[in-house]
Amino acid sequence: MTTLLLSLLLALSLSQSAVPAAVRPLPPPLSVVRWWEPPPTPYGAGHRGVDLAAPVGAELRAVAAGRVHHAGPVAGRGVLSLALPNGLRTTYEPVRPLVVEGEEVTAGQVVAVLTEGSHCPEPCLHWGLLSEEAYLNPLTLLARPTPRLLPGPGTDPGTVPTAAAGAR
Repeated sequence: MTTLLLSLLLALSLSQSAVPAAVRPLPPPLSVVRWWEPPPTPYGAGHRGVDLAAPVGAELRAVAAGRVHHAGPVAGRGVLSLALPNGLRTTYEPVRPLVVEGEEVTAGQVVAVLTEGSHCPEPCLHWGLLSEEAYLNPLTLLARPTPRLLPGPGTDPGTVPTAAAGAR
């Protein structure tokens, strides 16, 4: 429980300042197939990333500037890991990396192509985020959408309702 709480607090603090202007790894809209489910203990069952729906062959982008930490197979799947500022590391799988270990990348640069072999029923990108050995929710890197209120039925979207208009 303590590990989970510390991971959540770290994720909240990282989302505020660690990586400026993170880019989506896939074009919008992002479609989450499976959400991040942190394990209750470091070695417990969980889902240490998010799965994003995408077709095989989709181009994957670096979410921030950094350096390629690993580009190659892990347990039979192609994996790309990028070291980001402040000790963060993001991972992408299953992929065919287009960059090599040690290479500097820029935010938004196409760094890999999605391949077959995901653990999802349909093709998907498993996207992860680590701070040293702690897994975090990678969605915290992305800017939160700005909420908007939509006009009610029968209102002109070009006008702003006033108290006087409601009193008629």
